[in-house]
Amino acid sequence: MSVKIIKKTIETQDFSFNAMVFIPSTDVTQRSEWALFTHGYTASKSDCISWAQRLSEIGIPTCIFDLPGHHLGSYNEVKSFEVFKEKSHLCFLDAYHLLKDHINGICETIILGGHSLGALLSIKALEINEFDHFKKIAIAVGLGISQHANVHLFESSFYEKTLNIRRQLVDPNIDSDLIFPWIKEEKLNLSVSNERIHLITGEDDVVVGFGGMEALQEVLEAHSNTVTTYTPRKLPHHEPSSASTQIYSFLKKELSL
Repeated sequence: MSVKIIKKTIETQDFSFNAMVFIPSTDVTQRSEWALFTHGYTASKSDCISWAQRLSEIGIPTCIFDLPGHHLGSYNEVKSFEVFKEKSHLCFLDAYHLLKDHINGICETIILGGHSLGALLSIKALEINEFDHFKKIAIAVGLGISQHANVHLFESSFYEKTLNIRRQLVDPNIDSDLIFPWIKEEKLNLSVSNERIHLITGEDDVVVGFGGMEALQEVLEAHSNTVTTYTPRKLPHHEPSSASTQIYSFLKKELSL
């Protein structure tokens, strides 16, 4: 029997967004590690399908979800930028509850991961109180602190011709003029401490740029987090689905799969 996918719209007091649960086949031993993944700005959960497929095939129940206000995945609104800033990382908790509703088994380790904006939120989700009794691992793909550019790639000449389209892929309350300064500030002021975090950024990731992942590593290690990094030769920022191999390789070693 193959992996089964459950599709669901999650409704909370603050958000409405779509998610998919990947239930491992009964032919493999279901593991006590559960994974929750989300995507980057203007994208959708489709970027994480290969991640979920790879892990669920080896017995790790996985949930991928759309970030609120991202219209490639869910035609839903965000009440305000303040609500998104304060509560979007809590979508990981909602995704966990959805996974719990469909998985028969015990979770001992929570794997929180994402790409770019989703990666930042996965690190913030490490501080969710309801996750305190789990062993926790965050996997951040395509996340760093830029050392050279004063503007985000989407606001540069590289994306100048498509910026108008990209802005229409998200709710106006999380427009790039609002979200990018906030992301920059959040990365510099992360307070998460004593956690396990793995960073993956490609050599060809022009958004993070040279030295960006290492700069973020320094910020995280300053708070006594255990941080490891990996830099594949080819993992461009716009192709996060390609990170499934690196995610699997890391977890295979970390969890002794």
